[in-house]
Amino acid sequence: MIPLGRVVATRRSTRDDIPVARRSKPAPRKRGSGFAVVLACLLMGGGSLAAVWLGPGLLARRSFLFPSAPVAVVDGIEAPPDQDGRLLGHFPYEEAIVSQLVPVEAGIELHQDAALALDSMRRAAASDGIDLRLISGYRSHNLQQGIFFDVKSERNQTAEERAKVSAPPGYSEHSTGYAIDLGDGSRPDTNLSASFETTPVFRWLQDYAASYHFTLSFPDLNPQGVSYEPWHWRFEGSADALRQFEPARQLALGR
Repeated sequence: MIPLGRVVATRRSTRDDIPVARRSKPAPRKRGSGFAVVLACLLMGGGSLAAVWLGPGLLARRSFLFPSAPVAVVDGIEAPPDQDGRLLGHFPYEEAIVSQLVPVEAGIELHQDAALALDSMRRAAASDGIDLRLISGYRSHNLQQGIFFDVKSERNQTAEERAKVSAPPGYSEHSTGYAIDLGDGSRPDTNLSASFETTPVFRWLQDYAASYHFTLSFPDLNPQGVSYEPWHWRFEGSADALRQFEPARQLALGR
């Protein structure tokens, strides 16, 4: 296990979008099998798309414009994916390969590349007197399905309302193992809140996160239309991470 600091229990507040016990713990699955199991290769649209079964509630169409990400039609969401692959603002993402995940804290796993970068970043922050805490990491597609639909039902939200603050299953950056939710140990009241931007940790991240290949996924007024999340960062320091996040990067750049 990579020593990324002591385990910190975080209480759920009314502002938290994800219950503490469900932020990161992956659903059990067989090593090497992954979540995506090809059930059919039904050519559509003149051979430009192929249908792929992703699991309960997800039927994907693989776009050859971005061949790395299956574009999933999610059971329970009437809106179809946009032409660029986005569903309610979120891009589709592959689920991390189990053998590439490593535990970083109790119940939290990350892709090994992101874990090493986070370890270096946390050590640097600590040397500057910054108490950077890891709140959430990898989430399986199955776990994201529960987070999206269970809370949607509890709050009597529409899919569109829910997608402003949580990605549909198959569309969460957390499923790649490269995305992290961060908090400030000196200001736990700001966890998963826009007020996190007022903390010493956020100010430090603005200055130094890029040096460790982390970028803010959903800045204020982002073109994906997702609510501002100053706590949500993604690792882009490897070829695979860059490949997966390239569509989001290009959209942010206005290309």
